[in-house]
Amino acid sequence: MNNKRIGATLLALAAAATFAGCTSPSATKPTLMDVKTVVVIYAENRSFDNLYGHFPGANGLQNVTAASARQLDRNGAALPTLPPVWNGLTQTGLTPAVTQAMTVSLPNAPFAINDPNGFNTPLSTTTRDLWHRFYENQMQIDGGRNDKFAAWADSGGLVMGYYTMNEASLPLWKVAQKYTLADNFFMGAFGGSFLNHQWLICACTPVYPNADKSPAATSISAVEADGVTLKTAPNSPASALGGPPKFVNDGNLTPDFYAVNTMQPAYQPSGNKPAAGGDKAYADPQTPTTLPPQTQTHIGDLLNDAHVSWAWYGGAWGDALAAAQSGQAGVINGKNLTAPNFQPHHQPFNYFADLAPGTPNRAQHLRDGGLDGAEFIKAIDAGTLPQVAFYKPQGNLNEHAGYTDVASGDRHIADLIAHLEKSPQWNNMVVIVTYDENGGFWDHAAPPKADRWGPGSRVPALVISPFAKQGYVDHTQYDTTSILRFVTRRFALPELPGLVVRDKALAANGQKPMGDLTNALDLRSGAAE
Repeated sequence: MNNKRIGATLLALAAAATFAGCTSPSATKPTLMDVKTVVVIYAENRSFDNLYGHFPGANGLQNVTAASARQLDRNGAALPTLPPVWNGLTQTGLTPAVTQAMTVSLPNAPFAINDPNGFNTPLSTTTRDLWHRFYENQMQIDGGRNDKFAAWADSGGLVMGYYTMNEASLPLWKVAQKYTLADNFFMGAFGGSFLNHQWLICACTPVYPNADKSPAATSISAVEADGVTLKTAPNSPASALGGPPKFVNDGNLTPDFYAVNTMQPAYQPSGNKPAAGGDKAYADPQTPTTLPPQTQTHIGDLLNDAHVSWAWYGGAWGDALAAAQSGQAGVINGKNLTAPNFQPHHQPFNYFADLAPGTPNRAQHLRDGGLDGAEFIKAIDAGTLPQVAFYKPQGNLNEHAGYTDVASGDRHIADLIAHLEKSPQWNNMVVIVTYDENGGFWDHAAPPKADRWGPGSRVPALVISPFAKQGYVDHTQYDTTSILRFVTRRFALPELPGLVVRDKALAANGQKPMGDLTNALDLRSGAAE
């Protein structure tokens, strides 16, 4: 038989197979409906360049030039050097100790914190904290130029620090190599943890009604007419080389009474104690930083309406709650459960009235992740996670500068991934690991311009799943709200109002729409979804 006849015969057999009901390889791909469990792990305070600036194939530090990284002073002139790291890079008594004097005259450029020929500060060392606040973040981004991080910081040159990483030094690096790393993922809101946790669950900014007539009146920020820039105080150093800036009033509230910097929940566990003689399940409402209960629609409401199971697992939640109720000042069985091991402002659902103490909603959905995540791991191993599960590591395992290190949290999350990969639910699971915000660390990528709330600086994000594209760097534009978009699409939920506002703002500014993370997955599209 000649080649032409062989080819004709093969074509005929293929056609016959198709007519017989055989499917093409693409038709055997899973669809979005095959995703049964979504897990979100929310770490703390790292920019993309700070951890993944050298990840192969990613938009990292290799794309940074001397000109694009150069930091400007408060008057717009180029800084001759970076400011010192005010109060030192590490705390006194830590090894290695890096004092302020040792950081004078750093070149005006990014630097490796763990460089053996430099500060030689390993991932296991806790560095000092940095400002990560709503207005300062916008002032540092400077319209997308990212050139005033050192100018509007309380940590001087530390903002330009990053870690030189590889698969041997960072456990999650190996996970990123195996699955998908998103290198164009931005924090949902400008500023810090409090606001970005709210954007994770509701794409909304909390409100404090009539704040000017409340105990929080003194926390209303003094802002310039542009709505972005804090008013500097007369005694503020003119140059970043002279010290951290000072402001007229850098408060927790905007002039129109939105809560943008850390406020405490009205329910325990809270950073504020109960009122004297009051209900121990509540925080004192007369304390200026106690935020009134919120009533906006959050993702839990939409999941409830659609009869989709969900839960928020807070690391050390049960022990912190017991400590608050017992009046033991955050100590149970000799364990410190106040900061740094538990942060009440990292528990966003605890701010909402429909999850108040005593409600069935709270009992069902706010769950104890356990000390060191032990209860969360039990649910993973037993295959009893709800359809949508959020997990917040306790403080000493969340990677936040100032009170913990990178290594401890990274090992913890990598261990969780190992458990998830062995879970009975794994075959139909999508796991998203990301960071709430940049923690004040510089990143070179310009955030897309959208609404008044964000997005802010770029942060790392990993998509981990048997459905994830393998060894893939995803350049799709995402932000924290992309997690909500994914959950919304998968479970056919209504869009939260904040998602609609952000989409319109992006379009009005000529920006691309935010992705919903499906580009990180190898799925068959179409009506079967």
